[in-house]
Amino acid sequence: MRGSLQSFSLLAVFILGLLTGRPAVAHDSLRDKIDSYVRAEQKRQGVPGLAVGVVHRGRVVLVKGYGSANLEHQVPAGTDTLFQAGSLGKMFTATAVMLQVEAGRVSLSDSITKYFPDAPATWAPITVRHLLTHTSGIQDLDGQIDNRKDYSDDDFAKFIYGLPLEFPAGLRFSYSNSGYVLLGILANRVTHSTYQEVLGRQVFKPAGMKTARGISEEDVIPNRAAGYQMIGGVVKNQWWVSPSLNTTGDGSLYFSVKDLLAWEEVVDERAILTRASWREMLSPAKLNSGASYPYGFGWEVKERNGKPMHAHTGAWQGFKSAYSRFLGDELSIIVLANLSQANPGAVVEGIAKIVNPALAVPPLKPIPDLEPQVTARLTTLLEQTRAGAWDPTMFAYVPWWFVAEAGPYYQGILQSLGPAGPLVLAKREMRGDDRYYTYLVPFGSATWRYTVAFVPDGRVSAFSLAEN
Repeated sequence: MRGSLQSFSLLAVFILGLLTGRPAVAHDSLRDKIDSYVRAEQKRQGVPGLAVGVVHRGRVVLVKGYGSANLEHQVPAGTDTLFQAGSLGKMFTATAVMLQVEAGRVSLSDSITKYFPDAPATWAPITVRHLLTHTSGIQDLDGQIDNRKDYSDDDFAKFIYGLPLEFPAGLRFSYSNSGYVLLGILANRVTHSTYQEVLGRQVFKPAGMKTARGISEEDVIPNRAAGYQMIGGVVKNQWWVSPSLNTTGDGSLYFSVKDLLAWEEVVDERAILTRASWREMLSPAKLNSGASYPYGFGWEVKERNGKPMHAHTGAWQGFKSAYSRFLGDELSIIVLANLSQANPGAVVEGIAKIVNPALAVPPLKPIPDLEPQVTARLTTLLEQTRAGAWDPTMFAYVPWWFVAEAGPYYQGILQSLGPAGPLVLAKREMRGDDRYYTYLVPFGSATWRYTVAFVPDGRVSAFSLAEN
């Protein structure tokens, strides 16, 4: 459980910062540099409101709100402002499930048909672990479910039962909100309450997350921010969804930046759960082949500057969130925003670079091209894309909408850019069993990043083109 001395030290620093309006840090200049950067980035991105928390080497460097929590009522964003966290909530759903594992109610190796006995027979090989690591093969309901319809837990489950499996359980990673909806329902069923109530009793209260809670349109919730979207250069209110879609385990929670700073202390001390559970939460998923994929239970588990980095982001209903922990530098950064077009991840990266320039994402540079046959194939694929000549059979495990929607999208980009110069290999990496190739491609005076991934049989599993 919590180390009392360290807890008291961090809490004292945090309270001092709140009382004085100036977080106690070793170097005020670092706080000022971060503050100036965030102000400029908020303006550049056109985000109505932000809340930012930065902890470095056990000290709160910055905790502050920027801009507006609500434009209509001209309410400023502050450290108590509640933002929807989107998929950042997945780490909390995973925590709720791990609490049930520790209580003996659930096993990670259980087939999920134990908890969903009316599920299709093809689901028998899918385990609780597969749901937690997005390796179940269950198709994502995002974009397929009716956002305006109310669903009960049983309704959600039955809808997901009807989605075809994309691959056998454990074969590969494929991000699936469906899996976390099911995990929330599983927690509801085994506790005879809701996973939000479990979190309230066993996580939020002991962690000191005083305002963290589930989303509700009905309740009167102090300091609730409004979510926004940019349409045609004009800020509009967030889109409406049925209340039931804000009760699911894929991301239906409110947090203030102060709540997440309290959670940061829990994570840092490996509190609430046992250390064995935390090791499970923060270990890369193992695929059937033995290869690993950099995702644990509700956490991305990556590296930066040769050292561990744990992170997650979220997006939902006019809100964006990002939370990154750079373990080698003892640096944690939380950014909450109330605009669907915001890029809180970029704010995290900018702050990390200020604290330690070595944490900056290395720029892409040419590397030796040892597979010219791959480069030739991807040159041809780029021109096929420009011509609108994608063959659906050359893709594997892409989202159900990908060929029909992404093909015309990238075709339009390429036709507007004009002829492409020669592809220059800049990165080659393995993610699970997939090979990823990233090229720098000149189009006149502009350079674009072109990334394609192949499954072992040579079919394409990912395709992207973005300005460098």
